[in-house]
Amino acid sequence: MKRRRGIIDRFEGDLAVVEFGEVMENIPKSRLPDTVKAGDVLWFYEDGRVDVDVEEKRRLSKEIDELMDELWED
Repeated sequence: MKRRRGIIDRFEGDLAVVEFGEVMENIPKSRLPDTVKAGDVLWFYEDGRVDVDVEEKRRLSKEIDELMDELWED
């Protein structure tokens, strides 16, 4: 089954602004799991199912933290 990865950028009213690579899409919050928040990594399946990928969010957060540490090193 095909799926695509999106990352929640922010919420605007009843919409979640989700980044799919270079493209941003507005998705109704009602289509997403109740517990989602900005920064969550989601998998969107062709059957309409949406899953939160906690491990991928942790991996991306760690990668960003490491890049920030490199940037601010003396």
